[in-house]
Amino acid sequence: MTDRMLHQLFARFKSGALTEDELLQHLSSRMYESLGFATVDHHREMRQGFPEVIFSEGKTPQQVAGIARAIVRRGSVLLATRASRAHFAAVKKVVRGARYDAEARTITGNASKVVAQGRGTILVVTAGTSDIPVAAEAVVTATVMGNEVASLFDVGVAGIHRILMQSQKLRQATVIIVVAGMEGALASVVGGMVDVPVIAVPTSVGYGANFRGVSALLGMLNSCASGVTVVNIDNGFGAGYAASLMNRSAGDRRHGR
Repeated sequence: MTDRMLHQLFARFKSGALTEDELLQHLSSRMYESLGFATVDHHREMRQGFPEVIFSEGKTPQQVAGIARAIVRRGSVLLATRASRAHFAAVKKVVRGARYDAEARTITGNASKVVAQGRGTILVVTAGTSDIPVAAEAVVTATVMGNEVASLFDVGVAGIHRILMQSQKLRQATVIIVVAGMEGALASVVGGMVDVPVIAVPTSVGYGANFRGVSALLGMLNSCASGVTVVNIDNGFGAGYAASLMNRSAGDRRHGR
């Protein structure tokens, strides 16, 4: 449910087109929808400014498609993460114009409903090429949430001149997402170069003692650079979502848009 839908309901109530009982029924029915295997939270868009996002991993293609159809049917933007081609094959049968990003493993739909609301540019930076799939998830998430997004890939500390030469691009961003595996040092370097929020994403890229991202996670959590915030391992979605909230104008934050 969006603010516009809510205003329309109350306008109909004020005009006498809806009784009080009918208004309450409409409000309750639009808050959630039970599909048996899932309860779709249609109220989330009004509470948080973006509809429910589908985490596809562990769900069957039919389940993802059912949830996607329910979201799109209410006129909301669709975003499904950790999606396979099998998930997409099921979704595209019920959501016209759905798109699959194989690198990000995301499904998007209802792109015409995306509203530009970012006050600046979100810059997504990776330490290595192997980190790009996680970064791609962040890029897609921030884009469908209405932001201008730029990227800067493979500029890790093994060749530190690569990131130092991009200082102007870093300073032009409103929020920066740094995606890095191995020891995760790039987040500290970037955090020490800019005066904007830096969201660090540790990835599971690395050899044995990387512990599937734990070493990068601990390195980022112990960063000596101020203003660095850390999300979970390989959580490009979480970083993209958080960056989108940071990038909203004060007016958009107040009104939940």
